[in-house]
Amino acid sequence: MNKWQKIGLAVGMGTAVITTTHLINSIIFKLSTANNYTGKRIRSNYQWKFGNIAYITAGSGSPLLLIHDLNSYSSSYEWEQTINSFAKNHKVYAIDLLGCGHSDKPNLTYTTFMYTQLINDFVLNVIRSKTDVVATAGSTPIVIMAAFNNHALFNKIILVSPLSVEDALKGPDNLSGIRRHILNVPVIGTSVYNILFNRPSLRKLLSKNFIDGRIPADYINACHENAHLGDASAKYLFISTECNFTTVTISKALSELDNCIYMINGMHNNNDVIDEYIHINPAIENVMIQDAKKLPQVEQPAEFVRQAEIFLN
Repeated sequence: MNKWQKIGLAVGMGTAVITTTHLINSIIFKLSTANNYTGKRIRSNYQWKFGNIAYITAGSGSPLLLIHDLNSYSSSYEWEQTINSFAKNHKVYAIDLLGCGHSDKPNLTYTTFMYTQLINDFVLNVIRSKTDVVATAGSTPIVIMAAFNNHALFNKIILVSPLSVEDALKGPDNLSGIRRHILNVPVIGTSVYNILFNRPSLRKLLSKNFIDGRIPADYINACHENAHLGDASAKYLFISTECNFTTVTISKALSELDNCIYMINGMHNNNDVIDEYIHINPAIENVMIQDAKKLPQVEQPAEFVRQAEIFLN
């Protein structure tokens, strides 16, 4: 076999491997979203400048915006067990952030600044009045900065298991560029993403958020589906969060906000951040939910709504 025959064989084998891998990825995405776990509620779409934003509305009354955690596997389904209860007293808006759930997932760098623009534009153009807002974990810096940039849009703010000031500030490191490059490779990066977010890996990741790792079956199903909606586009938010492009300094904003700010935390969560936030802004109030960890709205939805309504009324 001469040199050109060897090169031809290598190219042929490489093409076959890439084609097979692409086919496997396509099958994974199709099977992961086949059951439509998160698509049972009627959704509206807000045509934002970077893509369509899916959101759910329910009820009537004072507006309440619900914002899920900031992960590629997160969506408004996080509020599934609380929407109907909140809807008894509020016009509820449960949004899928750009890059999440049923919203568009464009190939761009996702930043806190971009998300603050999204939230402010959503309130201005969809809700169209001053609103209360509840946000979880990775999305809490977004709400803090959105309210800081446009105080007139927001009334009361509830932060669920908020991100620490240090974690919110954590920026890209020396390996961020390498990770971004690998994950952006069309077939290889998508395969890495699918390995990281297959059901066993996702279950292990989510188990940290629940007492004794007891993840509700419907929630793990929804997260697994969310992580694969949009096919290969599902990975783009993960690239930005993994490389710490969604970070921001929140200390100044948190100290200067004069909105009524409340925190709801699970009793079994790591709650050092409570003292940190109250030290920065002594006016912040906090309540703990028994028998819950990072996501009290999922583990104890009835008690979560009860405590939230105390703050909102």
